[in-house]
Amino acid sequence: MAAGSSRLTPRQKMINLMYIVLTAMLALNVSSDVLDGFKQVHDGLSITNSSVADRNLAVYRQLESFAATNPEKGQQWLDKASEVRRNTAVLNRYIDSLKLLIVQKADGSDGDPDNIVNRDDLEASSVVMLAPVNSLGEQLRKRIDGYRTYVTGIVGDPAKQQAINATLSTAPIQQAGTLAPKLWEEMKFEQQPAIAAVTILAKMQSDLLNAEGEALSTLLAQVDAGDVRVNELNAYVLPQSRLVMRGGKYSANIVLAAIDTTARPTVYIGGNKLANDRGLYEVNAGSTGSFNYSGYLEVPHGDGTVTKHPFTSSYTVIEPMATVSATMMNVLYAGIDNPISIGVPGVAMSDISASISNGSLTRSGDHWIARPAGVGKEAVVTVTATIDGRSTTVATTTFRVRKLPDPTAYIAFKGADGNIDHYKGGKGFPKASLMAAGGLEAAIDDGLLDTRFNVLGFETVFFDQMGNAIPEVSDGANFSQRQKQQFQRLSRGKRFYISKIRASGPDGTTRDLSPIEVIVN
Repeated sequence: MAAGSSRLTPRQKMINLMYIVLTAMLALNVSSDVLDGFKQVHDGLSITNSSVADRNLAVYRQLESFAATNPEKGQQWLDKASEVRRNTAVLNRYIDSLKLLIVQKADGSDGDPDNIVNRDDLEASSVVMLAPVNSLGEQLRKRIDGYRTYVTGIVGDPAKQQAINATLSTAPIQQAGTLAPKLWEEMKFEQQPAIAAVTILAKMQSDLLNAEGEALSTLLAQVDAGDVRVNELNAYVLPQSRLVMRGGKYSANIVLAAIDTTARPTVYIGGNKLANDRGLYEVNAGSTGSFNYSGYLEVPHGDGTVTKHPFTSSYTVIEPMATVSATMMNVLYAGIDNPISIGVPGVAMSDISASISNGSLTRSGDHWIARPAGVGKEAVVTVTATIDGRSTTVATTTFRVRKLPDPTAYIAFKGADGNIDHYKGGKGFPKASLMAAGGLEAAIDDGLLDTRFNVLGFETVFFDQMGNAIPEVSDGANFSQRQKQQFQRLSRGKRFYISKIRASGPDGTTRDLSPIEVIVN
């Protein structure tokens, strides 16, 4: 749906020509014949403006009608058209008020722009339009400038934009024999007879209405400018998934490309018509394997003929399955949190549930935490999924449950780089770092389990000059005061041992750890 560009009628062209001729004659004489001529032009412009306004209204009504039947597609263009008409009406009313002011200045308060008595009054237009106090002519120029910019922004055709810019131009005008151009408002209204000034304003209204018509025609053409034209129709099968679990449901949408939603095709599969008009095809998957199916679409046309568009497709049914894997390794450790990943292809995480036979299994976001209870007993993880509203067991996975390995004891100290390091014995250890250490710690820090243990106690064994062993007992996990005194007496190259180290883990068991040999630097 589109409207052609607006063109001037022969009557409009004649009126415009008479307007130009009569304006030129004013430079020679303001005779009664000339004034009568302006009256005829003004009357002709009034009739023309009424006709153009009716034509513009008809275009606007088309936009209204389309927006009423298809708001999603047409409302935005109707809103723009309404704005164009509002802006044009505001400027037209302003020009009507200027007409009335000029006539009232010439004829008094009872002046009528359609019946001017003192048509040859040469002062009225100058006083009203060019008075420095009000500057109504300047105001009119600025309003026309704003309207021209607004309308040309809507009309995208460069040729139409150029025409509107020309008819609504308010640029200064250079007269022959003058040194400088005169302002637009001075050329239009200075020393003009009242009838001429009113006719000039009527001509401006005509130009505004024609510009409005171009804008409305452009908006009407934009209603279906974004529509896609097609010359070929194809049938497509759009399955929600080609992979279906046994017990699940296969769903597919069978559609015709570029189809109008108001004229849906009829779908036949295996010679049977689908029971719905949405092209939704559903089959209960009772057994595994690959399945093919075919059919056709019947599309009615405006001339009463019907065309058929065949299609083929397939789907595959598989056994239910799931993926279950321990994040750390293939075993679960008793007494600690073991991260586990559980996923079922094609099923949302919210529709998956799981349980464990030996211990507890809890969800943590998209992951799971398994905490086995007993060592040496298998833990079986059972995964169920909700498919088409039914809960189905999709997998069971068996894990071995082991006790946590023994941790390694170490002395925590601050290294040269300022970071905390672990001294595990067997090499030189700065005496200053030893004196600054608080005690003994223990952990499985292999980068996989990273599990801390609590040190319960330990002994340090020193040797005197006679080779006699001197044991000292710790203060729990901390070095005792007597142990620190022994550290103070150690010289470079001396060594002592930390033994009888006992630590408890998160699984609740107590471990005896290997001794540490400390060599003092």
